[in-house]
Amino acid sequence: MRVLFLAWRDVEHPEAGGSERYVQAIAESLIARGHEVTVRSARPRGLPRRDTINGVAHERAGGRLGVFPRGFLRAMREERSTALVDVINGVPFAAGFLPGRSVVALVHHVHKTQWKLIYPGPKGHLGWFLESWLAPRSARRHRVVTVSEASRRDLVQLGYRDERITVVRNSAPGPCQRDAGPAKDPMRLVVLARLVPHKQVHHALLTVQQLAPGFPALTLDVVGDGWSRSALEAMARDLGIDERVNFHGQVTEAEKERVLDHAALMLMPSAKEGWGLVVTEAGQHAVPSIGYRSSGGLKESIRDGVTGWLVDSLEELVLTTASALRDPAEVSRRGHAAKAYAAELEGSDRVGEFETVLRSEFTGRRR
Repeated sequence: MRVLFLAWRDVEHPEAGGSERYVQAIAESLIARGHEVTVRSARPRGLPRRDTINGVAHERAGGRLGVFPRGFLRAMREERSTALVDVINGVPFAAGFLPGRSVVALVHHVHKTQWKLIYPGPKGHLGWFLESWLAPRSARRHRVVTVSEASRRDLVQLGYRDERITVVRNSAPGPCQRDAGPAKDPMRLVVLARLVPHKQVHHALLTVQQLAPGFPALTLDVVGDGWSRSALEAMARDLGIDERVNFHGQVTEAEKERVLDHAALMLMPSAKEGWGLVVTEAGQHAVPSIGYRSSGGLKESIRDGVTGWLVDSLEELVLTTASALRDPAEVSRRGHAAKAYAAELEGSDRVGEFETVLRSEFTGRRR
C-alpha cells in the first residue's frame, strides 16, 4: 500500500513535538511492513525540499499557512490507490473532501484551549472554527485515529462519529543503550516541553520559587525550546531562581536521557495533551510525573497514585511536589511503576492497529 501523510510539521521541524514523532514512528514501522510511505509537511528555513529520514521519504513545501493548500493540491495529484492520512493539528488539510479517496484523519487532541492562549482575538476564533466545524465535516465519511480515550471523547463532542474513531496509543522508543547513569538527585525536577504558552512552563517556575525556601538544594532542568523561552528566562530572573533553573534548549536524545537519569520528578503543567509522550519517556528512566488532570490525555499517560500524581490547580501542584520531595521512597516506588508502564506501552502493536485502520478505510472506499 502507498501511504501519504499530510502534516503541518515533520520530525525535523524546529517546533516538532510528540505528534511529529508519532507520525515518524508509524511511518517507519509501516515501511518495515512493506508499505511505501511519504510525509508531506511545511518547509522551514534550512531544511531541504526532499529528504529521507530513517527510510521515510519527506517532501516539504509552504510555510506555517501555505503548507495546507499545497498539501491539499499534492493529495489531489495522488493516484486514487494511495491512502491519505490527514494529520490534523488544529487545522485540517481537508483531504476528506476529495471524492473517492481513502482518507484517515489522525488527531492527537482538540486545541480549543490553545487557540485562546496562543491567538487571542480573531485569529484564534478562525482557528477554532476550522478545527470545530471544518475538520469534523471533512472526516465525516472516513476513519479517525487518536491517541487517548480523552481525545476520543473530545472529538465526539465536536461531531466526529464515535464508531469511526480508533484509539492507537502513544509510546516512546527505548532509551539509548549505554552504561547506567549516576544515581538520581532527589532534589532535581525536570520539564520536557516546547516552550510555548499552552505548555504552561511558568507553573513549574512558580513551583520552584515557592518551594525554594524549604528545599535549599532544589533545582529544575528545562529541556526544550520555543518562542516563550526568553520570557521564561526573564521570569526565572525576576523570581530570583535563575541559579536554580537550567534552560537546556534543544538537546540530542543522549543529552536528554542524561538529564532524565539524574531527575527525581517531572513536572507536566501543560494545559492540554493528547497523550503526553514525554511522560512515557520520563517513565523509561523511572521518573514519575505530576500533571494536570484537566489536560485530558495525562489522565491516561499518568496512572494517578501509581506512576505519578494528577492535580487540579497550581496550588495543588506546589503542595504535591513538596510532599513528593519529602518522600523519596514513594517517588522511587512510582518511578519504577512508571518504568513498567512505559515498557508495557512499548510492547503494544500500535503500528498493527494503525495498519488495520488504513486497510479498513481502503477496503471500504472500494466497495
